Amino acid sequence: MNLPGPGDSSNMSLKLQIAASDPLKTEADLLVLSCTEKGSAAAVAAIEKATGGSLKELVARDDFKGKKDQRLLIPTMGKLPAAHVALVGLGDGKTTDAGLRVFAAAAARLAVSEKARTLAIAAPEGVGGERLRFLAEGVVLGAYRYDRFLTGERRAKRVLGAATLLLKGKVSPADKAAVTLGQAVGQAVTVTRDLQNDPPNELTPAALAQAAVKVAKEHKLKAEVFDRKKLEAAGMKLFVAVGQGSVNQPHMVHVTYAPPKKAKKKIVFVGKGLTFDSGGLCIKPAQGMGDMKTDMSGAANVVGLMAAVAALRPDVEVHGIIGCAENMPDGAAYRPGDVFGSLDGKTVEIINTDAEGRLVLADCLAYARNLKPDLILDNATLTGACIIALGNNCSGFFATSDELAEQFASAAKEAGEQFWRLPLLEDLKDSLKSDVADLKHTGDRAGGSITAALFLREFVGSVPWIHCDIAGPSLSTRAYNIYPKGGTGHGVLTFLRFLETLA
Repeated sequence: MNLPGPGDSSNMSLKLQIAASDPLKTEADLLVLSCTEKGSAAAVAAIEKATGGSLKELVARDDFKGKKDQRLLIPTMGKLPAAHVALVGLGDGKTTDAGLRVFAAAAARLAVSEKARTLAIAAPEGVGGERLRFLAEGVVLGAYRYDRFLTGERRAKRVLGAATLLLKGKVSPADKAAVTLGQAVGQAVTVTRDLQNDPPNELTPAALAQAAVKVAKEHKLKAEVFDRKKLEAAGMKLFVAVGQGSVNQPHMVHVTYAPPKKAKKKIVFVGKGLTFDSGGLCIKPAQGMGDMKTDMSGAANVVGLMAAVAALRPDVEVHGIIGCAENMPDGAAYRPGDVFGSLDGKTVEIINTDAEGRLVLADCLAYARNLKPDLILDNATLTGACIIALGNNCSGFFATSDELAEQFASAAKEAGEQFWRLPLLEDLKDSLKSDVADLKHTGDRAGGSITAALFLREFVGSVPWIHCDIAGPSLSTRAYNIYPKGGTGHGVLTFLRFLETLA
């Protein structure tokens, strides 16, 4: 059996469309209707009348009152064109754009769990035009599945192949455009998720670089690839040091989106792409090491983001820097006590080879700074300390100004993703002082996320900068909100929303 390659997704085959139709006259395996707490009784009564049956027992059993995220699944017994109807509660009905995304994701996830081939979702009352984008995004994100390596009986016999968003009245060109954009953005996030879920024997640094180039070609973006020789020639010694213990050589990809009109700003996104992190000579414990295949989530986010940017086409010049390496304990691996130069010119003493991500990022940030941007934003699964501080569902972020931090926090809230600002405490900077080099690359254990950020700040110069530590939410042990079990793509929607505010 020929398996798809790294980053290849089965999630691009979902047919998503929009139609003006009476929901109760629409044929589908599953019809999803929204209702508020005030409107739940009316919604139940409408279905009861249409089916000619009594739903009182079912409603009483599930105590369905239209509360937020409540669900009621109703078999229609052939009395409606839809085989099943599901009511999904919206609470008080005050639905944000992020809330619409979550509602549609819940509908799609329910369709997948019920083995529905076709899904129809009635848009909540008053939702149309540009806001249909968020319903479309939610459908794609909720329908996501990673099945690249499933064969025979393990492959699903019934998959969700078509979904329709139902509107009252006529469907306008603006409605169609919003759905098209939403589907493209949703699919961009699934590109990130597929890369996160790919196994490290398949997704090597070269394969991750190739996946980035593939996205660039598909979306007519410019891409430049740096192999090890080119990285060495550029002076990116920290980057090369991390990957020198692996037979899978390091790569960097620089993807560029240039707007049709003159760009208002130039923004660079940088992603850490450790396709596997064994810890190097400071090897990690065996328990949990398998999760280190997602240590490339920051880079995967940048790949997915560039696909979304190509669909959105903002009036901002956007650069994506994807740093790809594998950290292994070979005889050629870098060691504690080694000293390396950097693209920036600073020398760095190695303390712990398991703190490799900041070394890759340091050279990538210096490269990004040389592009003379208005802003640099990096994201990385960088520190376990951030998980201890904020848990598994919230990322930490650092910013060089309060104004920038407020703008980013607002974008995250609008995107429906959890980010919390952490401080760049200057008094922790002394722990990065080395006796033999300009810097040590790790400080004291206490405040580990902060000292990591302070180290990275050394390489951005005076450029406004945001650093996102996504160690917790990049990988989930369960499905929740818009996220599946496994790689989540957490951060892509926030970065895209942030770009929209800049544009």
